[in-house]
Amino acid sequence: MPSHLSFVRCSALVLLLVLIAGGIAGFAPFTQVRALGQDEAVVTFAFWGDPAERVAYEEVIEGFEAAQPGIQVETIYTPGQDDYQTKIATSFSAGNPPDVFLINYRRYGQYAARGALEPLGSRLAESETLDEADFYDAPLDAFRFQGGELFCLPQHISSLVVYFNADLFAAAGVSLPAEDWTWDDFVATATALTVDGDGDGFADQHGLVVDPGFIRYAPFIWGAGGEIVDDVDRPTQLTLDTAEAKAGIQWFMDLGIQRHNVVPTEAEVLAEDNESRFMNGRAAMLMQSRRIVPTLREIDDFTWDVAPLPRGPEAAGVLHSDAFCLAAESDAKDAAWAFIEYAVGVEGQTALAATGRSVPSLRAVAVSDVFLGKSALSDSLGGIGFSTTQPANSQVFLDAIPAIRRVPSISTWPEVEEVFDTAFKRAFYEEIDLESAIDVVVEGSRDPLERALQEQE
Repeated sequence: MPSHLSFVRCSALVLLLVLIAGGIAGFAPFTQVRALGQDEAVVTFAFWGDPAERVAYEEVIEGFEAAQPGIQVETIYTPGQDDYQTKIATSFSAGNPPDVFLINYRRYGQYAARGALEPLGSRLAESETLDEADFYDAPLDAFRFQGGELFCLPQHISSLVVYFNADLFAAAGVSLPAEDWTWDDFVATATALTVDGDGDGFADQHGLVVDPGFIRYAPFIWGAGGEIVDDVDRPTQLTLDTAEAKAGIQWFMDLGIQRHNVVPTEAEVLAEDNESRFMNGRAAMLMQSRRIVPTLREIDDFTWDVAPLPRGPEAAGVLHSDAFCLAAESDAKDAAWAFIEYAVGVEGQTALAATGRSVPSLRAVAVSDVFLGKSALSDSLGGIGFSTTQPANSQVFLDAIPAIRRVPSISTWPEVEEVFDTAFKRAFYEEIDLESAIDVVVEGSRDPLERALQEQE
């Protein structure tokens, strides 16, 4: 028997969807699946995320099961992303993958290249509730393997943004980030908000926390006018050894100990992760994608909001997009497609937008009051406990879309990123020569790039 909380959530979600549907152009009711060949179909769905993200997906599942009483969705939840990637890879190797799983566009290529995914382009074309033209182009293009067939349907189109603690800005007398702030403005702001309160030579408050991995470097390489690869669909080499690419990498590295020193040390990050440090009020700014919003909405002791990435010589942002993929080995493909169709449709994306988890890939939902935080409907959610008012400036995510770029999705791209991360995380936290680090990354990427080309041939 469903719990009272489940009943409240389901009822509230249904009410939310009914109210929102009338205000979203092009809304069509979810298509019922019929003649599945059995009384009830079971679809396994694998995903990862923190507890707040888990609740968001459970909301989508409850809404789907209410609309499709003949289909049951069984979840395979993993808290950590690394553990999740290992679990998914192992399940495919063992021949028992989940019917549907969530994956980032930077990682799905290894499955698409090996025929492990069911292409979804034809199903999308035949859908009575979804139309390809209703989606933003960037996330769809990211899941067209090698620029060809569409394999997975994206749930969101997030960009990298700057979250900021408005109370710390006010206390320091620092102006809030402007819509057109520059790299110099950003450095000055982070420096002013890095504070050694007790005078012991170590900062008690940092101006910025950021994971110095490849996906954080990328927009600044592009922003300096550089490129990462020679061809985003069929890369043959990294192109980091140019003056422009080096300038972008160096600017990002300079945020660390090499120059500005506005971030925690590696030891401090190991003791307290970046997101916790921001939530605990010991960091003024955090670079992250939209996925952190459900967790940040738990903050009740300071005001926070979002700002765009600072602009360098060129405007640039990096795509963060996850999609629902269907395993080629699934024996419940029609039911699995029904779940995907719902999850990426108006109903599912509205539910995820209400929880703050995603920047909807459907244009109509992205510009709706639910995503932009202008709706008072959160009061009707009863025990769900989500607010649709934070961040106040969600428009930042939509304004960033024209400048968003994607990185490759080839089968070996995770290996390339690992090589980059190993070298440049060290460069961020230690004194390592930029030229030497680039040489290591370029050389270390040759083999995985060559193997991907061989697979394509």
